[in-house]
Amino acid sequence: MPRRVRLGSPFQLLLLACSFALAAYAGVRLFAGDWFGVALWIVGAALLHDLVLVPLYGLADRLVVRCLGAAGRRGRTSYVRVPAALSLLLLLVWFPLISGMTAQSYRIATGLSPDGFLARWLLITAVLFGGSALLMAARAFGVRRAAKQRPPADH
Repeated sequence: MPRRVRLGSPFQLLLLACSFALAAYAGVRLFAGDWFGVALWIVGAALLHDLVLVPLYGLADRLVVRCLGAAGRRGRTSYVRVPAALSLLLLLVWFPLISGMTAQSYRIATGLSPDGFLARWLLITAVLFGGSALLMAARAFGVRRAAKQRPPADH
Protein backbone atom coordinates (compact mmCIF):
# COMPACT_ATOMS: atom_id res chain seq x y z
CA MET A 1 0.00 0.00 0.00
CA PRO A 2 1.54 3.37 -0.99
CA ARG A 3 2.14 5.85 1.79
CA ARG A 4 0.08 9.02 1.75
CA VAL A 5 2.07 12.25 1.74
CA ARG A 6 0.93 14.77 4.35
CA LEU A 7 0.88 18.30 2.99
CA GLY A 8 -0.42 20.24 5.98
CA SER A 9 -3.33 22.62 6.31
CA PRO A 10 -4.30 25.03 3.53
CA PHE A 11 -3.04 27.91 5.69
CA GLN A 12 0.39 26.26 6.05
CA LEU A 13 0.57 25.68 2.28
CA LEU A 14 -0.40 29.30 1.59
CA LEU A 15 2.19 30.53 4.08
CA LEU A 16 4.86 28.32 2.52
CA ALA A 17 3.98 29.52 -1.00
CA CYS A 18 4.18 33.15 0.17
CA SER A 19 7.56 32.59 1.79
CA PHE A 20 8.91 31.00 -1.41
CA ALA A 21 7.56 33.92 -3.44
CA LEU A 22 9.18 36.42 -1.09
CA ALA A 23 12.49 34.53 -1.20
CA ALA A 24 12.34 34.41 -5.01
CA TYR A 25 11.64 38.16 -5.18
CA ALA A 26 14.53 38.90 -2.81
CA GLY A 27 16.82 36.61 -4.83
CA VAL A 28 15.95 38.30 -8.11
CA ARG A 29 16.53 41.75 -6.61
CA LEU A 30 19.74 40.64 -4.89
CA PHE A 31 21.27 38.96 -7.91
CA ALA A 32 20.34 41.83 -10.24
CA GLY A 33 23.44 43.64 -9.03
CA ASP A 34 26.73 41.90 -8.30
CA TRP A 35 25.57 38.27 -8.45
CA PHE A 36 29.09 36.84 -8.16
CA GLY A 37 29.87 38.87 -5.04
CA VAL A 38 26.58 37.82 -3.43
CA ALA A 39 27.16 34.14 -4.25
CA LEU A 40 30.73 34.36 -2.94
CA TRP A 41 29.49 35.99 0.27
CA ILE A 42 26.84 33.28 0.81
CA VAL A 43 29.32 30.44 0.22
CA GLY A 44 31.93 32.13 2.43
CA ALA A 45 29.41 32.71 5.21
CA ALA A 46 28.27 29.08 5.05
CA LEU A 47 31.84 27.81 5.17
CA LEU A 48 32.76 30.17 8.01
CA HIS A 49 29.73 29.05 9.97
CA ASP A 50 30.17 25.32 9.38
CA LEU A 51 33.95 25.10 9.69
CA VAL A 52 34.68 27.72 12.35
CA LEU A 53 31.61 28.77 14.32
CA VAL A 54 29.91 25.38 14.83
CA PRO A 55 33.01 23.85 16.46
CA LEU A 56 33.30 26.97 18.65
CA TYR A 57 29.63 26.63 19.67
CA GLY A 58 30.22 22.99 20.60
CA LEU A 59 33.36 23.80 22.58
CA ALA A 60 31.65 26.62 24.47
CA ASP A 61 28.68 24.38 25.24
CA ARG A 62 30.92 21.62 26.58
CA LEU A 63 32.75 24.15 28.77
CA VAL A 64 29.45 25.42 30.18
CA VAL A 65 28.27 21.87 30.94
CA ARG A 66 31.61 21.02 32.54
CA CYS A 67 31.64 24.21 34.64
CA LEU A 68 28.08 23.66 35.86
CA GLY A 69 28.81 20.01 36.69
CA ALA A 70 25.78 18.03 37.83
CA ALA A 71 23.58 21.13 37.57
CA GLY A 72 24.51 21.38 33.90
CA ARG A 73 23.38 17.84 33.27
CA ARG A 74 20.03 18.64 34.91
CA GLY A 75 19.23 21.29 32.30
CA ARG A 76 20.65 24.45 33.80
CA THR A 77 22.77 25.05 30.71
CA SER A 78 19.75 26.64 29.01
CA TYR A 79 20.12 29.57 31.39
CA VAL A 80 23.51 30.23 29.78
CA ARG A 81 22.79 29.03 26.23
CA VAL A 82 19.78 31.26 25.53
CA PRO A 83 21.26 34.63 26.56
CA ALA A 84 24.58 33.72 24.93
CA ALA A 85 22.85 32.81 21.66
CA LEU A 86 20.79 36.01 21.64
CA SER A 87 23.82 38.14 22.50
CA LEU A 88 25.93 36.51 19.79
CA LEU A 89 23.13 36.92 17.26
CA LEU A 90 22.97 40.64 18.04
CA LEU A 91 26.75 40.85 17.78
CA LEU A 92 26.68 39.10 14.42
CA VAL A 93 24.00 41.40 13.02
CA TRP A 94 25.43 44.65 14.37
CA PHE A 95 29.15 43.80 14.33
CA PRO A 96 30.19 46.49 11.83
CA LEU A 97 28.63 49.21 13.99
CA ILE A 98 29.61 47.67 17.35
CA SER A 99 33.23 47.44 16.22
CA GLY A 100 33.14 50.91 14.65
CA MET A 101 34.20 49.61 11.23
CA THR A 102 31.43 51.44 9.34
CA ALA A 103 31.00 54.49 11.56
CA GLN A 104 31.58 57.07 8.83
CA SER A 105 29.34 55.43 6.23
CA TYR A 106 26.61 54.97 8.87
CA ARG A 107 26.78 58.68 9.74
CA ILE A 108 26.61 59.65 6.05
CA ALA A 109 23.73 57.29 5.25
CA THR A 110 21.55 58.03 8.28
CA GLY A 111 22.70 61.36 9.64
CA LEU A 112 22.89 59.71 13.08
CA SER A 113 25.84 59.19 15.36
CA PRO A 114 27.23 55.64 15.39
CA ASP A 115 28.49 56.09 18.95
CA GLY A 116 26.99 53.93 21.62
CA PHE A 117 26.44 50.65 19.76
CA LEU A 118 29.09 48.85 21.82
CA ALA A 119 27.70 50.18 25.10
CA ARG A 120 24.13 49.25 24.13
CA TRP A 121 25.16 45.74 23.07
CA LEU A 122 27.01 45.25 26.35
CA LEU A 123 23.99 46.54 28.28
CA ILE A 124 21.61 44.23 26.41
CA THR A 125 23.98 41.31 27.04
CA ALA A 126 24.13 42.12 30.75
CA VAL A 127 20.33 42.36 30.94
CA LEU A 128 19.95 39.02 29.12
CA PHE A 129 22.35 37.20 31.44
CA GLY A 130 21.02 38.98 34.53
CA GLY A 131 17.43 38.12 33.66
CA SER A 132 18.41 34.54 33.01
CA ALA A 133 20.19 34.34 36.38
CA LEU A 134 17.14 35.79 38.15
CA LEU A 135 14.86 33.31 36.39
CA MET A 136 17.14 30.41 37.33
CA ALA A 137 17.27 31.54 40.96
CA ALA A 138 13.49 32.05 41.10
CA ARG A 139 12.83 28.59 39.68
CA ALA A 140 15.39 26.97 41.98
CA PHE A 141 13.89 28.76 44.99
CA GLY A 142 10.36 27.82 43.89
CA VAL A 143 11.29 24.15 43.53
CA ARG A 144 12.93 24.05 46.97
CA ARG A 145 10.00 25.87 48.54
CA ALA A 146 7.47 23.54 46.93
CA ALA A 147 9.45 20.50 48.10
CA LYS A 148 9.47 21.81 51.70
CA GLN A 149 5.73 22.46 51.67
CA ARG A 150 4.86 18.98 50.39
CA PRO A 151 3.84 16.57 53.14
CA PRO A 152 6.04 13.48 53.45
CA ALA A 153 4.84 10.43 51.54
CA ASP A 154 3.43 7.60 53.65
CA HIS A 155 4.78 4.18 52.93
